[in-house]
Amino acid sequence: MLVSNLKVFYDEVLNMKNEGVIGKSAEDYLESMIILKEKNGYIRSIDIATFLGVTKPSVSNAMKRLREEGYIEMNRSGFITVTEKGMEIADKIYTRHKKLTDFFVALGVNEEVAEDDACKIEHDLSDETFEAICNHIEKFSKANKSKKK
Repeated sequence: MLVSNLKVFYDEVLNMKNEGVIGKSAEDYLESMIILKEKNGYIRSIDIATFLGVTKPSVSNAMKRLREEGYIEMNRSGFITVTEKGMEIADKIYTRHKKLTDFFVALGVNEEVAEDDACKIEHDLSDETFEAICNHIEKFSKANKSKKK
């Protein structure tokens, strides 16, 4: 089972050499890094493991791949910096996560459930659909502001 899980991890999740495609797990790692940077002011592997609920060896393997692909840098003290290349992906996913969570909460979904659901779909939603959701939110917000005047 462990060997099977590791194979999925490498084949499906962190196979970043396939036409510049980055896997969901790698996106989650990058997203967690900007959240931790925002929260703590720094990023360390141990904090990523705790935040994502994964093992330290899993984080170590992921950091190695992300570093090799130019998404992160790590100094001698173990502090991680997300590169510009990594930040493009992290920002995209984190923005999606926040907007989708807010959207679901506005629909009346419990915040915890909204967070979980946003996390599930933030990676798979097409740019077109995400943009349509954002446009709908903006139209709805403008309509509500007009009604309040």
